[in-house]
Amino acid sequence: MDCDEKFDSIQEKLNLVRTIKSFDDPLDGVMEYFDSDVPTDLWDNLGSLQVQSWLGPKPHSKDRSKINTENFISFIDSNGCKKFADDVDKFVTDRILPDIPCLIGIDHSLTGGVYSALSRHYGKENLSLIIIDSHTDAVPMPALAGAIQYDMEKNPSSVHDSNDPFLYNRCDSYNASSFVHKLVTNKIVYPKNLYIIGVSDYPEKKFQRIKDPRIKKYINAYLNLKRKGVKIITKKECKLNPKKIKGFLKTISTPYVYVSIDMDIGANNALEGVRFRNWKGLNQPQIYKLADTVAKIFSDSTQLAGMDICEIDPRRAGTVLASGKDQTYAIAANLIKKIAFNPDLPRTITPPSG
Repeated sequence: MDCDEKFDSIQEKLNLVRTIKSFDDPLDGVMEYFDSDVPTDLWDNLGSLQVQSWLGPKPHSKDRSKINTENFISFIDSNGCKKFADDVDKFVTDRILPDIPCLIGIDHSLTGGVYSALSRHYGKENLSLIIIDSHTDAVPMPALAGAIQYDMEKNPSSVHDSNDPFLYNRCDSYNASSFVHKLVTNKIVYPKNLYIIGVSDYPEKKFQRIKDPRIKKYINAYLNLKRKGVKIITKKECKLNPKKIKGFLKTISTPYVYVSIDMDIGANNALEGVRFRNWKGLNQPQIYKLADTVAKIFSDSTQLAGMDICEIDPRRAGTVLASGKDQTYAIAANLIKKIAFNPDLPRTITPPSG
């Protein structure tokens, strides 16, 4: 499911409608690098949820008229992302549990569906959430729109258009940039059990001194997370102080942990096949080192409840670049192997007490 309403994404869809002979479904791209290395008795491919063509990464030509900003905005503001997340929740509940789910997808908001199912199954007090991402994904749309409006007014180099009607009167919907905010607000995840690693969008201290109420509202979306007990580690900290990650993860006390990886963690560095490339991410060795650090937390007392790999862009993933073939699918497959198929991991999930 790919409902990105940004201009560049829409133009890509219009220009590349069914013209690239690569994977439409990122699941297929990842599986190409996966199934030959992992014993087949350890996993099962249950397939994908159905997505309307116009909401997919490569729409059918007959849906060209639907591919426009108005339709994507309407879908997002009417909580269309939440409806898909609910479908994911039902899929996990009905077809996977008590086994370990692994979602491979595009829109990161779908993570909320898997996590909601697991939160009910194990009890939210027993489940922690680790998110590896260049974006915090916890900013309500009105707060984000307000910050953009401020930027247009104060920044002569702003890339935004003040005449864009879709920067005004946006509702607080559930979507890829706000789903973490919704999980916390709706008490699906306990803040003390939430760990967000590798973010590049955390506001610098100088922005916290701006008095404009729009910026204060935007900044508070981040600060409130920390006030509630959420642990946030920036990409800069990942590079300068890798031991801080180990220290944070040592505080995990729940018997189950869910791991969500947004592939933009390596954008413009290790890989190119992701939707959002506005930040330069980590290189391939740094990504694997981070995954190895996460994998080490699992033991007989701390078990993997599920994981996902999101924000893959099938229009770009696996394409041949001047520097060689894009490695998005290969890296995604390796991350799953490292975290879900670590040979030291328990192979069964202990049923929750009660």
